[in-house]
Amino acid sequence: EFRAKAQEEYWRLIGEGTKDCEIQVKRLAGTAEMEAKKSMLAMKQETIAHIFDLSVEGLCALPENKYVDFLSKQAAKAAVTGLEELVFNAKDKSGCAKAVTKAANELLKNRGLLPKLTISEKTGSFRGGLMVKQGDIEVNCTVEKLVELSKVELAPQLAELLFAEEV
Repeated sequence: EFRAKAQEEYWRLIGEGTKDCEIQVKRLAGTAEMEAKKSMLAMKQETIAHIFDLSVEGLCALPENKYVDFLSKQAAKAAVTGLEELVFNAKDKSGCAKAVTKAANELLKNRGLLPKLTISEKTGSFRGGLMVKQGDIEVNCTVEKLVELSKVELAPQLAELLFAEEV
């Protein structure tokens, strides 16, 4: 009789242990799945961030005529009076600043504003683009800022394009 009770208790404990193991395995599997999803999400976010970094490089490396056109449109759009200073980085200041200023002034003239944008004596520490400055007011038209501002709109579209096959 004790042997039967012991055997019954043994199998009850084995059953409970088996259930406990199954629950633990399910928890571990759920945790592993969650970690895998987090890892995939991090990889996707890194990929998207890298693409935006590449877009900054690509805009800064445009052929000079396209870069001048791009910057002059940004300067003209940001100018309010036509009397602002344009702050360039050192590379652009020595390279295309005069052409950008001239083209931006032409655009301002077409808008009916004073075409008196000037090149600032100061240089900025940014990769590309420019700052439009009048007194204490600065409009940030740097390539980095323009790309950053477009992330909110473009990141979901980019993610859909890159990772559409994954569900």
